[in-house]
Amino acid sequence: MRKRRAAPSFLIPGGRAGRSPALGALTMNSPNPALVTDRAAQRMPRWALLLFCAAYVLPGLFGRDPWKSADITAFGYMLEIAAGHTAWLQPELGGLTAEGALLPYWLGALSIKVLGGIIPTALAARLPFAILLGLALALTWYATYHLARTEAAQPLPFAFGGEAQPVDYARAVADGALLAQIATLGLLQLGHETTPEMVQLVGAALYLYALSACLFRPLKACLALLLSLSIMAASGAPAMAMGMGVLGTLICWRSHYPEVRRFAAWGLLALALAAAVATGLNAWAWRLKAGEAPQPFAILRMLAWFTWPAWPLTLWTLWRWRRHGLRRHISLPLSCAAIGLAASVLMGGSDRALMLAVPSLAVLAAFALPTLGRGTSAAIDWFSVCFFSMGALVIWVVYVAMQTGYPTQPAANVARLAPGLGHEFHAVPLLVAMLGTVAWGWLVQWRAGRNRHPLWKSLVLPAGGVALCWLLLMSLWLPLLDYARSLRPLVQRVAQHVPLESCVAVPGGSKALVAGLIYFGRYKVEAEADSFDTSCEFLIQSERPGADVSATPIGWMFIATEKRPTNRDDNFVIYRREPKDSVPRMRR
Repeated sequence: MRKRRAAPSFLIPGGRAGRSPALGALTMNSPNPALVTDRAAQRMPRWALLLFCAAYVLPGLFGRDPWKSADITAFGYMLEIAAGHTAWLQPELGGLTAEGALLPYWLGALSIKVLGGIIPTALAARLPFAILLGLALALTWYATYHLARTEAAQPLPFAFGGEAQPVDYARAVADGALLAQIATLGLLQLGHETTPEMVQLVGAALYLYALSACLFRPLKACLALLLSLSIMAASGAPAMAMGMGVLGTLICWRSHYPEVRRFAAWGLLALALAAAVATGLNAWAWRLKAGEAPQPFAILRMLAWFTWPAWPLTLWTLWRWRRHGLRRHISLPLSCAAIGLAASVLMGGSDRALMLAVPSLAVLAAFALPTLGRGTSAAIDWFSVCFFSMGALVIWVVYVAMQTGYPTQPAANVARLAPGLGHEFHAVPLLVAMLGTVAWGWLVQWRAGRNRHPLWKSLVLPAGGVALCWLLLMSLWLPLLDYARSLRPLVQRVAQHVPLESCVAVPGGSKALVAGLIYFGRYKVEAEADSFDTSCEFLIQSERPGADVSATPIGWMFIATEKRPTNRDDNFVIYRREPKDSVPRMRR
């Protein structure tokens, strides 16, 4: 790859409008790797940026059930709170208490109470989280914009003019950060769930914005800082809030800007407030996998796919901007990303903890764009076109096979993996998928044209490809995915033996199973009581294949064994209470 040569120091003026002589001299001593022309700093049209966000946020919002397991578990708590079956401060799900992440459950419960009678309950609970996903994208954009406006992040001025203007450059880099966040594979499914991690993600993005904007928007930054760490603490991530708060406060304290150094006091106040919130909500919990042996290769594999394509661009940023590692536009997102990475590793490779590092990684990836050569950009484009076009083709072929039975092999695979799935034709999802495919073709044609100048051009196809595949999955494959990921088919099988709205004991059952029985079957579920203590008429036990299931619990009568159509690992054994005068029988 051809390297760009920085302009000689004697050609770099010591000052420009808004540039202090001292910082100009510092820039001369530490060459900036960014050389950006005014033509390259053009921003993406706002309508195109909004279409990218809409194509990413809206698919998956409509027409599906809550999926297992974290999605439906969180939804179960929201549903119980909204129905008044449990307390707001100590919510329970079949007798199983929540683990300190109360704020997300409150958001979903409030939305259900307000909108539950107007729109489907699952959609009502999912709506505020879709708004939170859009807010996380917006906060990442503004955080990058303010960081790119700092002196050390600005590109080198040219000897005879023509360099990018500060605001135009900052907008172009911010557009690249938003596209990098959309293109990150790991955020795709987790970002569309109604889980506490989505609220934690917004808190992390808000904290990054607060530290980034404190030099330009001090009042808004103070309010955002006080709110961000408390949001994380109230959503089940108080330790990560403390880690981000400590590193951010140290960075502010050691800043060259007096305004930023004074901001460190607000960081200490935000830490104290977050600790008080976590203590008041009993959110402190030990989630580290201390007793398990680390699996470095599994963790590296998860990091590689989850943060793609942000991680290679982040590594390139850290190399090209290595002389600016202590500058705000590098140190701030790097510290926040480091907390997310460390938490993920300490928790045994948790992808949900790693999700909180995505906004910071997107910011770091965006600062690689001013330093990329044409060869690297072309490689990214070719890979994106081949990979996502092939992915879209596979989705279309399987959809045609599900509808027509041809090609026969994909149709047989679907019938084998999802037995009992019925296929119905719906025109609206097909129309949406066709429009998305046509838009992808137009985007590829636009990128293959002479549009080589915009700074964010290298991330258009990765972001567009992710949005396209997600749109196709949530339109063409939605019935298949809903059948595979929802607990509705299992509850429908259980309902053949257990009347709806009955009392069911599920000793040792997962929270997802409890939530599915409550929502889909309207059962009254007891998950803490065992087979001797419960007063329910029916009993459901989850047993692995090959387990000793010969003996029926005393006082119960075996009815049937059911399983999810798409999962053969779990057998759900159903019992009914025997009359008191009957003799215990063995299961056949």
